[in-house]
Amino acid sequence: MSEVNTDRRQGGWTRFVTARPRLSLLVALVITALAVVAGSGVGDRMGSGGWQDPDAESTYATKALEREFPASQRNLLLLVDTGRRSVDDPAVAAEAKRLTGRLAAERGITGVGSYWQTGSAALRAEDGHGALIAVRIEGDEKTAAAVLDRIAPEFRGARGPLRVSVGGPVAVQHEMQSIIQEDLVRAELIALPVTLVLLVMVFGSAVAALLPLGLGIVAILGTDAVLRGITELTDVSVFAQNLTTALGLGLAVDYALFIVRRFREELAGGAEVREAVGITLRTAGRTVLFSALTVAVSLAAMLVFPQYFLRSFAYAGIAVVLLAAAAALILLPAALMLLGHRVNALDLRRLWRSPGRGRRTSGAAERTALSGASGKSRAEGAGWGRVAALVMRRAPLFAFATTAGLVLLGLPFLGVKFGTADYRQLPSSAESRVVQEEIRDAFPGGPSGALQIFTEGTVSAAEYADYRGLISGLPGVARVDGPVISGTSGGDAYFTVLPRGEAAGEDAQRLVREIREVRAEPAGFGASVTGPAAVLVDSKDAIADRLPWAAGIIVVVTLLLVFLLTGSVLIPVQAVVLNALSLTAMFGAVVWVFQDGHLSGLLGFISTGDIETTLPVLMFCVAFGLSMDYGVFLLSRIKEEYDRGGDHERAVAFGLRRTGGLITAAAVILAVVMVGIGTSRVTNTKMLGLGIALAVLMDAMVVRSLLVPAVMKLTGRATWWAPGPLRRFHDRFGLSEGESAPAARATGAPEGDAPGNGTGRAAREYPATQGTEKPGEVTGGDRARV
Repeated sequence: MSEVNTDRRQGGWTRFVTARPRLSLLVALVITALAVVAGSGVGDRMGSGGWQDPDAESTYATKALEREFPASQRNLLLLVDTGRRSVDDPAVAAEAKRLTGRLAAERGITGVGSYWQTGSAALRAEDGHGALIAVRIEGDEKTAAAVLDRIAPEFRGARGPLRVSVGGPVAVQHEMQSIIQEDLVRAELIALPVTLVLLVMVFGSAVAALLPLGLGIVAILGTDAVLRGITELTDVSVFAQNLTTALGLGLAVDYALFIVRRFREELAGGAEVREAVGITLRTAGRTVLFSALTVAVSLAAMLVFPQYFLRSFAYAGIAVVLLAAAAALILLPAALMLLGHRVNALDLRRLWRSPGRGRRTSGAAERTALSGASGKSRAEGAGWGRVAALVMRRAPLFAFATTAGLVLLGLPFLGVKFGTADYRQLPSSAESRVVQEEIRDAFPGGPSGALQIFTEGTVSAAEYADYRGLISGLPGVARVDGPVISGTSGGDAYFTVLPRGEAAGEDAQRLVREIREVRAEPAGFGASVTGPAAVLVDSKDAIADRLPWAAGIIVVVTLLLVFLLTGSVLIPVQAVVLNALSLTAMFGAVVWVFQDGHLSGLLGFISTGDIETTLPVLMFCVAFGLSMDYGVFLLSRIKEEYDRGGDHERAVAFGLRRTGGLITAAAVILAVVMVGIGTSRVTNTKMLGLGIALAVLMDAMVVRSLLVPAVMKLTGRATWWAPGPLRRFHDRFGLSEGESAPAARATGAPEGDAPGNGTGRAAREYPATQGTEKPGEVTGGDRARV
């Protein structure tokens, strides 16, 4: 085939990415180097909060208290341990007062209060051998963290008869951020070499195995640069870096597996390098683009939530998905153009093959032997075909058994209890966690966990007293202090309410709602409630209000995209339902393990007894997107085969045979990356990593392998039905991996004889026996491809 004729058949995109492959790779190298510079230090600019709704009542009250009563919003607590001495010992008191004075003189400190200044019982330990110094650091999270870094070494540790430890919200958030960054580096050191080994096992060729890693590194570094820019405009959570690493590697592997496998198939079928790249981009390339859009949409749904914790994952996820897809569709074809048949070089499988199996072959035979993207024997494709045939012979049994099993695994989620992220997320050895636990146990009625009511309006002392009486009479109230009246505004004040039981427990949340109901009674002034329980109540309400919008966006766009891919009305509905079903095991495991504490000793965490409110939303969006990623890979090959032959069962068997090994390999590799993230010492990050790893494996090994072929067998040819207007819409605007169907419909020719398929893999691999293969049977053409 002449170079000229090949060029004429290439689309504009193919010509663009293959015209100057060396220049493309050089430009990519320069851009990546710039991304390293632009993204350096991004973790230091991120925050570790973001669980609050910025428009909620609790947020308004907190900001008002910070403005009018800054001393009431102490965000740094110094725990002073006096050993065997009493806190009232003269030497202890003298040293504590000197320490308090030095602290008050530090830049960035606006308020310092201690037991030795105020005599408050709330700042004195019950046993009399410890007390607290409460400090207010000005500024946002980043400013407060910088102040803490500067002053902590000067005050922490032994100070005469005192030993000082640092705690409070600022210390908790700062230590959490530091631990996450350290754990992320360790996760990358675990995931990268293991991923490389798995890729060598999958591809066989060391050269092919390095391609996905290269794409992943480009996507991760590029996303860090994007996030660095976003931090200039808004807050970004440090937790988002974990998603960047996981999706950067995972999706790069997925897309590279799909594209490289198709490229090697085309080479094995006799195509020239440029032609093979062109066919690969028009088929697998379309699927990769389609898949990236579905994943990006699932992640973009988190933008509807007000908490910047969730929005941060949308920023990171959208960026890394699009960059991974761009790298796969621009850089990877350029690399394949340069490598050609050398993509199969350095076959490391010979290291563990027997001598007889390790003899070299030559010419087309060698290329065919190396063309299997799974890097395994020719029998693998036949194995997946037999699985498909077995499942479809017993379709009702497999459909019922897998559905019932997944539902059963998800039942523990019915008992979920939602909570807030706090010091309990940290490892038990973390200093700030130790301090917070000591305050919780030794300072009943102390400064942490109390509710605060900010009141506005000029009222009399009698009205304040009446309001306090109403609040004191509510069940669940241990004590009410105040009002503390502003000396500047004259009409603002606040009350401190100490709830019984846990600071953010169900009783405290109920108390928040009751206080807000009392506020509505004629009192002559407005009141806003804040505190840990109030923040949790508002966060749950914000998520509940916006969850239908997020779910609606995901469902509607997924239905549209899958319809554009398949032209079917039923398949998009199946995709949404089966994807959601694949997540049940993840949600059930999250409650059973992390809320109820099973396996906590093995996994190295202490159960908090609840699940942070935003995490299920995050895990759903990420896991649903990844499930759609695998679903698109499978459906695209089923659709391609159905368009060629019109045999529904054969198409399902073909799709599973051609993608079963690929999806399983991609899922295992992504699960390894997520397990690396799951080794984090922060409980929420551990939950995120291990939960999504489980969801990915269940989707690939149960839903795609068993449930999808069983359901498609039960729905039969009706699977592909669509009403006339939608069918015509799909004919005009639809996308697919295969090229035959649209051409066939446009010309009125049978789908199997579509124009444009006289050259390339379709004509080479589908001889006159087209359509006669039984499910699970491997034909001569398929044996060349396996």
